[in-house]
Amino acid sequence: MMTLPPNYPLYDIQCTGCSFRAQVKTNLSKPKKEIFGAGWNIINHVLKSGFQMPALIANFKWLELGGEKQEIRFFPFIPKSHLKPRVVKFSSGRKDHKMFNYIELDKLPFFVLFKS
Repeated sequence: MMTLPPNYPLYDIQCTGCSFRAQVKTNLSKPKKEIFGAGWNIINHVLKSGFQMPALIANFKWLELGGEKQEIRFFPFIPKSHLKPRVVKFSSGRKDHKMFNYIELDKLPFFVLFKS
């Protein structure tokens, strides 16, 4: 796997031997059912074009008695029904930005890639 350049649209990593790509989201919390996604406009255009939602790798890190814990989950398929648009409002007068959250992740199949 290799990291794609910062601000690369839609994907964060790709396989160096095949065409697999995915988004990676890190959360400083225990695994939860809703996490921040990315920009809404690009994903909305991609989905309207008939492409699938990119696979998601969710990296959860948190502190617990006994030390730091981590769990990395791989969600191969994310249906559009598990995306919730939201608007980020800026008080500085900058234009509002459309984003989305991944929701109901607890209802989707996933694989645990790493757990400590």
